[in-house]
Amino acid sequence: MKIKQKVVFESGNELAAYAAKQINYHVMGYYPITPSTQIAEQLDLLKAEGLHDISLMPAEGEHSAAGICYGASTGGGRVFNATSANGLLYALEQLPVQAGTRFPMVLNVACRTVSGPLDIKGDHSDIMYTLSCGWIILFAGSPQAVYDFNLCALKIAEIVKLPVIVAFDGFFTSHQKRRCEIWENDEEVQQFLGKYEAAYTALDPEHPVSIGSYMNEPDLGNNKYQLHLAMEEAKTVIERIFHEYQELTGRAYHEIEAYQAEDAETLLILLGSSYETAKEAVDQLRKQGKKVGALTLRQLRPFPGEALASLCQKAKTIIVGDRQDSYGAGGGHLSLEVKAALQSSGISTRTLSRVYGLGGQDFFVHDAEELFDLAEKADAPAFDYLHVQPGEEGAAKPYFNPVTDQNASIGTVQVLEDPATGHFQVKGGQLNETTRRPKRLAPGHGACPGCGIPVNVNLLLRGIEGNVVLLFQTGCGMVVTTPYPQTAFKVPYVHNLFQNGAATLSGLVEMYHQRQKRGELPEGQITFIMVSGDGGMDIGMGSALGTALRGSNLILFEYDNGGYMNTGYQLSYSTPKGARSATSHVGKKQYGKPFFHKDMPQIMAAANIPYIATVAESNPVDFIKKAAKAQKYANEQGVVYMKALSACPLNWNDKPNQERSVIEAAVDCCYFPLYEIENGCTKLSYDPEEKGKKRPVLDFLGRMGRTQHLKKPEYEEVVAGIQQEVDWRWNRLKARAEHPIL
Repeated sequence: MKIKQKVVFESGNELAAYAAKQINYHVMGYYPITPSTQIAEQLDLLKAEGLHDISLMPAEGEHSAAGICYGASTGGGRVFNATSANGLLYALEQLPVQAGTRFPMVLNVACRTVSGPLDIKGDHSDIMYTLSCGWIILFAGSPQAVYDFNLCALKIAEIVKLPVIVAFDGFFTSHQKRRCEIWENDEEVQQFLGKYEAAYTALDPEHPVSIGSYMNEPDLGNNKYQLHLAMEEAKTVIERIFHEYQELTGRAYHEIEAYQAEDAETLLILLGSSYETAKEAVDQLRKQGKKVGALTLRQLRPFPGEALASLCQKAKTIIVGDRQDSYGAGGGHLSLEVKAALQSSGISTRTLSRVYGLGGQDFFVHDAEELFDLAEKADAPAFDYLHVQPGEEGAAKPYFNPVTDQNASIGTVQVLEDPATGHFQVKGGQLNETTRRPKRLAPGHGACPGCGIPVNVNLLLRGIEGNVVLLFQTGCGMVVTTPYPQTAFKVPYVHNLFQNGAATLSGLVEMYHQRQKRGELPEGQITFIMVSGDGGMDIGMGSALGTALRGSNLILFEYDNGGYMNTGYQLSYSTPKGARSATSHVGKKQYGKPFFHKDMPQIMAAANIPYIATVAESNPVDFIKKAAKAQKYANEQGVVYMKALSACPLNWNDKPNQERSVIEAAVDCCYFPLYEIENGCTKLSYDPEEKGKKRPVLDFLGRMGRTQHLKKPEYEEVVAGIQQEVDWRWNRLKARAEHPIL
């Protein structure tokens, strides 16, 4: 008996979220990464309206998100997650743990290019890393399949006690809106799934179990054999659940889908959305009398080798398209799996492999036709790339004259040691004096009007003499300054991912010192600066703290724009409490972000580094003087941490030409106090109470669209709580400043 369905016009991400809402999972641990972020955003929007009871837990990185999910699954409930690309790789260590302990869950992967270089578009270079993790992997080729597979995946997972990935093409499927059918009633979805009864949980004191015990042989081998048996069982379970789903919805899915393959002499095998393009090419070539066909796999694990070989046995040429490469293996992972399946079945059909569509490159009908044409070329190489060229070797051509010690040392800022305290004092640093220093970051960047990143970076660098090397973690600051082949930097620049910038720069610093010791580099001084923002001190906090404890000679500079802005503004741990974001919506059940902003300077202070400072563009002279002092401490004593409140007009939802006054309001209300900590001693740089300028925190929050709703009477209690927290932090800071050793 078919269930009631309704027609919607939604994207793959939206449908994944809607399926999760209908299932009403217990817990979702998540961290935003393009292009999967919309799933968490949509679920938060639905929760704000009270449409589900899922506990959405924002982690500080994908590794922790996977840990949240694993921990929740050991509690016997239903668990959900979504990620992409390097986020998947960051969480990868946790995937075999989830599978090896046999706890079911569902993970959506909106497939995307794995960096470096950084690229956020769709290919399959991420999903192939999961093939050996023990997870069932379903591959959806359309938004409709994303929805359907999400419902089937959980049922499959709970039967065979294995976690399931639902993979689909980033942007091509994740963001593409299509007319689709969904179940009309959530209750029927839950009846289809049935009640989940875990065999054992960590929440049963009457029947305690030890989960994840240490194992030697033969126990470990037996454990892996059981996992193997579960995967073998999944082959029949998947087909059975797909058949049951077809009976209810009328939509049929199989481990392999074939198009015009029965008499095809040439078969093209592709994954994901490219299959639909290949079908169009088949229709056109069939009109020309060519016997061609196409295949796609709807599951990568367990791999449907026997079924694939059966469909391929009559073909004279098989062409496999890979949206990733297994470098040095003569083909991507799909090609290698197909070849292995054919060999195991005794089929020696000519098989050609082509890597295509990397970094989100479009795949058109004429591209599919070009692949089919390979069958007619007897000398076609067994492996190659489609539509690429290796480029030219040699050094990159400079866009600007470099800024070096010769033209960056203008002598307008002097940092001298106070013999009484051992602290550094700054002379000079006035705005007009530092304008003669050439900008290391050129105006030729793509930042939004009013963006605080270039403002803050250039203010920082006004106080820095001599040679500079910059490292930017992933974020808006990196994306808008280095679109290949251009760059906005006049000094050496390195990029690494959010979670590892500080460690990366510390390695570069150490190499600099080692090469100087060995006489491979000239005597002199380079100031090393890591620039982070857009939530980089959430996912990257562990790396930053480790670097701080090691004491490397570098500056950690955070432009805090209060959110994960480069992924479309999701809440970060530095987002103000009550702020509206794409993962903290405002609705009848939510008022925005539910917890207070993180005090990163005080966290770094606990690492006992020599210098910590907060700076703001509203107080530029103070900013420049602290930058000069930071350089002195970094080069002579170790790690320095500086933090600037950085405007983001697009997501703060305010006016670009008023950002300095908005920042000033944050300083005057003590939401963002200006101070420094020198070798453990706190000193206020600016006291708005002394100046008679202290104002309520709502004077700051009320000037931004993301927090303007807090001015409404129904949020008085929330605002009172924020004011109380801000006042407490400010009073504690004043007490430390008044104390001789704090």
